[in-house]
Amino acid sequence: MFPRLPRPSLLRAAGALAIAAVVAGCGPELGSSAGPRSAGPTTVVGSGTGACTTAPAVGDDLGGWLPSSQPLDLVPFIINGPGQLVCGQNRILFTIIDGAGTPVGSPDRKASISFFDVARDASTPIATADGVFIWAIKDARGIYVANASFPEAGTYGAEISTSIAGGPATNLRVAFQVQPDTAVIGVGDKAPASKTPTLADAGGDVSHISTDTKPDPAFYQTSVDQALAKHEPFALIFATPKFCTSAQCGPTLDSIKPYVAKYPTVTFINVEPYKLKLVDGALQADLDAKGQLQATSVTDDWHLLSEPVVYVVNRDGVVTAEFDLIFSDAELTSALDAVK
Repeated sequence: MFPRLPRPSLLRAAGALAIAAVVAGCGPELGSSAGPRSAGPTTVVGSGTGACTTAPAVGDDLGGWLPSSQPLDLVPFIINGPGQLVCGQNRILFTIIDGAGTPVGSPDRKASISFFDVARDASTPIATADGVFIWAIKDARGIYVANASFPEAGTYGAEISTSIAGGPATNLRVAFQVQPDTAVIGVGDKAPASKTPTLADAGGDVSHISTDTKPDPAFYQTSVDQALAKHEPFALIFATPKFCTSAQCGPTLDSIKPYVAKYPTVTFINVEPYKLKLVDGALQADLDAKGQLQATSVTDDWHLLSEPVVYVVNRDGVVTAEFDLIFSDAELTSALDAVK
């Protein structure tokens, strides 16, 4: 599922069952306490400082944008969690599930998505995009990615048109909220100078700082603050293979490992987003008094709402790309090419 990470304790028990069926994410919710920002006009996921208006409230009468009370063969689902879609440019993750809650996204299923500012004009879309299919879990669970800009905060509608192999299209509708701003570090922001654990901190034993069962030592050579001081471009991966509530975080981390050899001028850094402790030589979760996972200071630095998250940062220390949950090879390659 697409988890949310609370502050100060990271994980809150999982959200909607439908999300769990879709993408199998890692943990519950992280809150955020930094000052707000709005998404900017030219980002992958987006950030900026421009003012954002809010559309008039639409009340509870959303007509065809509300879920049907009757069983449906196909159900649309916006995967981005509450607070993750804001004014400006956004990277929207969506999928389609069947009546039994099983994801039906696949390479041969096409899906375009149109967005409506419901309070202004519920009949004319403000943007339309073709969804790009990505396997969240190879050959098992697929999602779609689209980029769109929202001119204001408020209630929006998404109409997904989907078909298989040139067959007839089915149109599906769902409503969602766009917020005026977010505190999460994003594209256009300066990267916080976080001190992330390195092999030097762990006496050379990567098992003391990573729960990856097959870790690449290259991910633990340099701390974020060191990369910034050296003006090194870097990719920062917030992911915990061991403490994911499903199978998504490990594959996300594994999918980045081949890029280390392809981009020798880019530093790659993996950081565990939760507080851990060594117990009998193995990393275990350092739970709070309520038995919940807790955010690390690094996670708090970046004000994360979810994990896994991948950031790409240029030599000037500016975030140039942010990928929540999963990404395509084309997306990551483009982001790394821009900073190498």
